[in-house]
Amino acid sequence: MNVRESILLALKDRPGDWVSGEALALSLNVSRTAIWKHIKALIADGYAVDSSKKGYRLSAPADLLSPGEICPGLATNIFGRKHYLYYREIDSTNNQARRLASKGYPEGTVVVAEMQTAGRGRRGRTWYSPNGQGIYMSVILRPMLPLKEISRVSILTAVAITETFATELDLQARIKWPNDIFINGRKIAGILSEAVTDMDSIEYIVVGIGLNINNKFREFPDDFRTAATSVLAEHELPGSRVKLLQTLLLNLERHYQALLAGQFASTLEQARTLSMVIGQEVRLDTINGFIVGRAFDIDDNGYLLIRDQQGEIHTVLSGEISVLSSTISKENTLR
Repeated sequence: MNVRESILLALKDRPGDWVSGEALALSLNVSRTAIWKHIKALIADGYAVDSSKKGYRLSAPADLLSPGEICPGLATNIFGRKHYLYYREIDSTNNQARRLASKGYPEGTVVVAEMQTAGRGRRGRTWYSPNGQGIYMSVILRPMLPLKEISRVSILTAVAITETFATELDLQARIKWPNDIFINGRKIAGILSEAVTDMDSIEYIVVGIGLNINNKFREFPDDFRTAATSVLAEHELPGSRVKLLQTLLLNLERHYQALLAGQFASTLEQARTLSMVIGQEVRLDTINGFIVGRAFDIDDNGYLLIRDQQGEIHTVLSGEISVLSSTISKENTLR
């Protein structure tokens, strides 16, 4: 543990109380000037540290996604354990995770940012990523799975996100196949899975997740294709990004390990139950045109099944989906 980490631990051990700068200097065998430099660095990192003649104190809990905040309470076995890479600002966590994966970083590597300058959604769209308000995360996976099962990863990720909202915040989210999470007809989270494959196997998958946590409703851009929401907007209270990320990584790892163990059926059944498109009339735009029909199931590999107006059944791997008739929302087009 370095000096800065030791100072932070000392302040956390006495929340709201003053900790003498002289006592810190003596215990860490550094000068008072060095203590002050580290305090300024902690403040620059986003910690609310008060200073006075009495010393220093943390005036509010830190809601940073830094290793110092996330890793001590992380209950995973693999995800984020060996490689947890944290950035105050980055172009895109998925971009960085892909760069790392191409260099051989192992499964379970987690990339997290407080802010993205070029956050990406599906089909080249941007993901709104303001500083310190959401969770912007990517995980490197290297599953030994046949190519036909690759869509299962997005399904299990969606289930892990809805579980996290339910258990931590009592918010009931729904899954809009294949990659979006909605609450009360508004989008609160998105998934961007990017895979590198060879002829018959998966080299790696980067799973990117964006969650709107403490965004104020009025601050969302007006030009979104889909109405957006956040934990703050729905819950009327700020959400702890630290606790949410810790729980999300645990849920994600649990469902992923179940997939590798051949126990995907339970996850798939949850996805079906939480789906906001099954049973609805939908329009699906694909590279080969569009399909209008009723979505009636998600198959064992995570593909959407649609029966069109002529009665033909289509097995859909991906596409742009709009719900045409729904009690949830009249227009739920992917952002």
